Amino acid sequence: MASTETKAPSTADGAGDSSGDIAGLEAGLDALESRVVDRQPWLRTATSKALPPLIAIAIVLALWQLAYHFELKPHYLLPSPVEVGNSLQQKWLEGTLLSFVWTSVSRGALGFLASVAIGTVLGLIVARVKAVRAAIGPILSGLQSLPSVAWVPAAIIWFGLSDATIYTVVLLGAVPSIANGLVAGVDQISPLYLRAGRTIGATGFAGVRHVLLPASLPGYIAGLKQGWAFSWRSLMAAELIVNAPDLGTGLGQLLEQGRELQDMSWVLSAILLILIVGIGIELLIFAPVERRVLRSRGLLVKS
Repeated sequence: MASTETKAPSTADGAGDSSGDIAGLEAGLDALESRVVDRQPWLRTATSKALPPLIAIAIVLALWQLAYHFELKPHYLLPSPVEVGNSLQQKWLEGTLLSFVWTSVSRGALGFLASVAIGTVLGLIVARVKAVRAAIGPILSGLQSLPSVAWVPAAIIWFGLSDATIYTVVLLGAVPSIANGLVAGVDQISPLYLRAGRTIGATGFAGVRHVLLPASLPGYIAGLKQGWAFSWRSLMAAELIVNAPDLGTGLGQLLEQGRELQDMSWVLSAILLILIVGIGIELLIFAPVERRVLRSRGLLVKS
């Protein structure tokens, strides 16, 4: 009877392809206990998501128009929705509206990206080094609760009326939120994942890249969302106060100009634009990313 031999896999390369094992672990963490759910038709999904906000907006506009009609405030203090719309249309026809929006959005995006870079490194250090957490963890929480506008006078003294002042306020507003979000995400990682990563050689930077950050994504993305909200709020606070001709005009400066002219249509138009930009970035960027991450981990399931 012929005998057959099966050759054992060679171990000449040590534990095998370490990078392949790490990538496999990362994919396994993503797929662990996740459920595959059939997607609903896009039209039904879009309708179910768009209809409630549209109804809410219609109710707000109706109440606003009623308040204008019954003169809860004099018309020069509370203009109608139509008057605010005409103010926006006028700035659009002047060709200045998009430049105001772009100035603030570009500042906010640059400040937020810098905050992500600093906050991520700081969050990892605080999360993994006990001495650092004990030393500056409470300080980060305190900074997160500090109103961003409180930094504006100090930043003006340090840097004058310049872009550096605006970006300093944005960084001080956003970095603590991003760092604390990452710390919370790392704290929620199962120790089993970390031990499994160390077993196959995912230590140091490889462990951070393939195990720590992917496993902490839900908390990290929540921190990024909050960081953007703080970044946008900080930017508006800085633009309201830091006003100089060579800085350009953002939405915060536009709001302050309306106050100086006592033009409530102008003021409400600026507030509306600030609100639209903030909500738009949340819905178009952060919400889809968060849903994808949560769904891939079985934390978000469509009914």
